[in-house]
Amino acid sequence: MNEERDLSDHEASLSTDSSDNVADVVDGELESSAADEFDRSTESLGNEAATESTFEELDDLPPVDDDAVPADPASLEKRWYILKAQVNRETSVCDTLRRRVQRFGLGGYFGEMLVPTEDVREFTKAGKSRIVKRKLYPGYIMVNMALTEESWWLVRDTPGIGDFTSMGGKPTPLGETEIEKILKASRPLEPEEGGKKEDIKTSIKQKVGDKVRVKDGNFENFEGEVSAIDERNGRVTVLINIFGRLNPVELDHWQVEGI
Repeated sequence: MNEERDLSDHEASLSTDSSDNVADVVDGELESSAADEFDRSTESLGNEAATESTFEELDDLPPVDDDAVPADPASLEKRWYILKAQVNRETSVCDTLRRRVQRFGLGGYFGEMLVPTEDVREFTKAGKSRIVKRKLYPGYIMVNMALTEESWWLVRDTPGIGDFTSMGGKPTPLGETEIEKILKASRPLEPEEGGKKEDIKTSIKQKVGDKVRVKDGNFENFEGEVSAIDERNGRVTVLINIFGRLNPVELDHWQVEGI
C-alpha cells in the first residue's frame, strides 16, 4: 500500500513538473514572438525613416533637364518646309492636313500652309483674258511649322503626303531668299497695295526657239520659229519665211501651236 501511495505521489510530481515545463516553453515562445515583433516594428520604423530621409535627399537634387519637358509650342521656331504630295490633289491634301492639326490639338506647332501658285493671265480664242492660279511646283505643298516628333509624325501620317524634301535624310527648311520668292509669287499685291494687273504674267506654252504653226489669222498654216515672247501682253513673235525671207510677225500666243 505504501508503495502504491509513493508511486501516485511520484506521478503527481511528474505531472506537475511537466505542466510547469510546458508553461515555461509557451512563455518562452511568446517572449520570443514578442521580441521578433518588436524587432520587425523597429526595422519598419527604420525603413520609414530611411524613406523619409531619401525623399528629403531627392528634394535637394538639381532640377530636371528642361529638354526632357515638352516645350511650349509658342517658344519654338517655325520654319518653312516643302512636302511631297499627290499630284493634282495638292489643295485637298493641304486642307486635310489643316483639319488634322486642329483635331489633334497641335495648332501651336503650325503656321501657314499653302500650295505654291502664281497668278497668270490666259487668253481665249476670242481674245478675252482671265486671271487663273498656276501651280509653281506641281506635287508639292509648303508648311510653316516647328519640327518636333509630334508634328513630324502628324505630317507623315496624313493621307496624300509622301515625305519632307530632305538632305541627308533630314527635313531641310527653305532658305529666306527661296521662301520670299515663293511667297511673293503666291501673294500678289492688290491694286490698293501698289500691285498692278500689268505685272501678272501671261500663261504662254511656247518658248523662244520653239517651232510653231499659225492656226488663226492672216498667216494661217504658215510655220516658223518663236523669236520673242511678251508675257505681259500675251503675244509671241514668230519668224516666218515670206517670199524667201524671214520676217518677224507678232501674234497672240493662242494663234500659234507647237509642231
